[in-house]
Amino acid sequence: MGFKSFLSKPLAAYIVKQQNEWAKNPSRSQDKVFQSLIQGAKNTAFGKDHNFGDIRNYDDFKKNVPIVDYEALRPYIDRIIKGENDVLWRGAPAYFAKTSGTTSGAKYIPLTKESIPNHINSARNAMLNYIHETGNSKFLDKKLIFLSGSPILGKSGEILSGRLSGIVNHHVPGYLRRNQMPSYETNCIEDWEVKLERIIDETIAQDMSLISGIPPWVQMYFDRIIERTGKSIQEVFPNFELFIYGGVNFEPYRNKLYDSIGKQMPSIELFPASEGFFAFQDSQHEEGMLLQLDSGIFYEFIPSEEYFDENPTRLKIDEVEVGKNYALIINSNAGLWGYSIGDTVKFVSTDPYRVIVSGRIKHYISAFGEHVIGEEVEKTMKFALEQHPEVKITEFSVAPQVNPTDGLPYHEWLISFENDPNDLDAFALTLDHKLRELNTYYDDLITGSITRTIVITPLQRDAFQQYMKSIGKLGGQNKVPRLANDRKIADKIIEWRK
Repeated sequence: MGFKSFLSKPLAAYIVKQQNEWAKNPSRSQDKVFQSLIQGAKNTAFGKDHNFGDIRNYDDFKKNVPIVDYEALRPYIDRIIKGENDVLWRGAPAYFAKTSGTTSGAKYIPLTKESIPNHINSARNAMLNYIHETGNSKFLDKKLIFLSGSPILGKSGEILSGRLSGIVNHHVPGYLRRNQMPSYETNCIEDWEVKLERIIDETIAQDMSLISGIPPWVQMYFDRIIERTGKSIQEVFPNFELFIYGGVNFEPYRNKLYDSIGKQMPSIELFPASEGFFAFQDSQHEEGMLLQLDSGIFYEFIPSEEYFDENPTRLKIDEVEVGKNYALIINSNAGLWGYSIGDTVKFVSTDPYRVIVSGRIKHYISAFGEHVIGEEVEKTMKFALEQHPEVKITEFSVAPQVNPTDGLPYHEWLISFENDPNDLDAFALTLDHKLRELNTYYDDLITGSITRTIVITPLQRDAFQQYMKSIGKLGGQNKVPRLANDRKIADKIIEWRK
């Protein structure tokens, strides 16, 4: 056992003990964070505009602080970029995490010296929880690869800015940096395909034990290695033993990734974003990810069906219920207030509070009133793959076809198959039956002959990669929305049909 793996075990025990203390007192933990945030920002421009000096409790807060998106905070962000201090949080941010959605423009999310530990420590603690539960720490003594964005930073005003993963790269603890791959120089390459080939050059002969990244880009890394060597990933990296991922639901990628590796293996799911690191998988045996209640973020939850109401219900942690979908709202020591991150979560446990990411609040299909959400299409695809074990997919997305050239409207599933179904129509019917089971409104549309059953459009194996390349978003932390209520993306991806 190496020095790092040896020392990690007592550290893991200490961190898990601390974690259990705040997890067993969720309301007290969140109230402590709430009071700290109000005190920390009461003399800021935002705090003065929203009467933080008069806020004593959560009810006061709700009366003074509205639910907002990025555009509502943009005027404050612009003031920071122009050089003003004490705007959203005391002082000035240490960084801006520059991010953009598939269809939206650039956003500049503040990171402060108080909020950076949330990102760094949560990632660390995810691994320490795994070590504490399994007793396995040997991977720390071998090579670790983190597929991420470039660490090169620019400036927005006088504040350093760049991709979150690039910023975090500057804060990787020294004890991990010696094992970390790829090299800094390779990580700085902007062109994903060039960068990927260089990463393979650097890693293919190394003793790799941990690989971390968004599943579709990890799969692309695996595919290129297999093409070069003719071997499975397990044969190339015999000591590869832990996969860490986040950003998308793992289930559609699971079978193909494990097939590429040559075996199933332990994995850790993360829930990070530019706005904060919200949760991580703390157990290999329990469903969901542990919500970080003592990490500088005060959470609010809006029942997803009320999200677009004028005055939706706003709940704190002790008011949520298992099994319901909530839009996640955050208030943080990065200076984000009443901020809707766009994700929906569902609690699978309240002792402790564990969540799954169930979708995006604006990613849904309701062209005919059905309101199909991301969680439903993910479950539908998972079921279909289980029923048709010969099928492997690379990626998929769903969009409505409201005005077909003939016949009734339908939901179009655009799927890149690694292995095609033996019977495409039967696979489509399996999808359709499962979605009807999960969504009664969709079932009513089929029963009432308002729409017809699912239509699958098979795409080239690399269709989604080619689409992302065409819009300059290949690799890194970028991903294609799982579903949309219009055809802006679908009509472009379909150019790569088989």
